[in-house]
Parts: sequence; structure tokens; C-alpha cells
Amino acid sequence: MRFILNVIWLVLCGLWMAIGYVVAGLICCVLIITIPFGIASFRIAGFALWPFGRTTVERNDAGAGSLIGNIIWFVFAGWWLALGHIFTGIALCLTIIGIPLGIANFKLIPISLMPLGREIVPTDRPFATR
Repeated sequence: MRFILNVIWLVLCGLWMAIGYVVAGLICCVLIITIPFGIASFRIAGFALWPFGRTTVERNDAGAGSLIGNIIWFVFAGWWLALGHIFTGIALCLTIIGIPLGIANFKLIPISLMPLGREIVPTDRPFATR
């Protein structure tokens, strides 16, 4: 079932959202100081391409640096990407078939706003429920 949802997701909105994350990552990689944001954006792009069967968990070693980085990310790129998830989620929820995909899109909003200090893991791993 996850495979079918991921394929439908990829066709309807996953490819476009992943392209948005890749563009944000390329813009962030222009400056040396923002390369960690670019790497986080590329990591989320993979998650946005194939989200079903994976989840995010907080990293135990995330500290004040990730908090400051998340604030900077939110100001420059996070809210744009979150708006993309909101609009795509609303559009998907207009059809009955798209409701699970719209809900999944809404679940991606927190990681699009604050990606640093989070890790993407498969849902079948024991520590994925932390």
C-alpha cells in the first residue's frame, strides 16, 4: 500500500515539492555559511519524493546551533516551502482520493519549517516512534 501511495504522491505533488527543496538547497549552497541548510534541504527533498513508510524523529545531539539554524531557515526558506505544502495539501484534499495525500502534505509542514535537529527514519525501525 505504501508503494502505491508513494507513486500517486510522486505524480501528483512529490516531484514538484522535491524540486522546490532542491532549488532552496542550491540557493543555500551558494554561500559557504549556508551549506548546512542546503544539505538539510536536499535531505528533505528525498523525503518529499517518497514520504510514505518514513517519518522524522528528533536527534538527541541537536543543540543550540540547530535552534539558531532553524530560526534562520524559517526566515529565508522555511515559510515558503511550508506555504507550498499548505496549498498542495488543500488542493489534494478537494478529492476523496487525495485526502490521505493532503494529510501527508500537512505532516511535512513541521519539517519544512524546522529541518535542523531532525532525522528521517523508516517507520518500521524501533526508534522511529520516539
